[in-house]
Amino acid sequence: MLPQSNAPIITAADLYHYLDDLFEQDVDGDTLFASSYLRGFISLAATDFGDEQQTLCAALLTAISEQLSQAKTELSPQDNVIVQNFWLALQKLLVIE
Repeated sequence: MLPQSNAPIITAADLYHYLDDLFEQDVDGDTLFASSYLRGFISLAATDFGDEQQTLCAALLTAISEQLSQAKTELSPQDNVIVQNFWLALQKLLVIE
């Protein structure tokens, strides 16, 4: 279970801030690994949709999910499950337009 955000996660910048804040919280190593790994995919996909102040949208989330799917062979099966579960949980915290 991911920690709740203190503020709504509406923009890419809000999402980056949430992921960065995880390092200051008492979360496990798997969560830190998944958040760091996923942040790179978010950054890559977000550049195709605008800047950090863009609002999160379904198309951006789909692009991130597709990139993660294409890269799943980069990770061990166990690490892939950790990243996928983190991504699914994280999406529940996002405010999507």
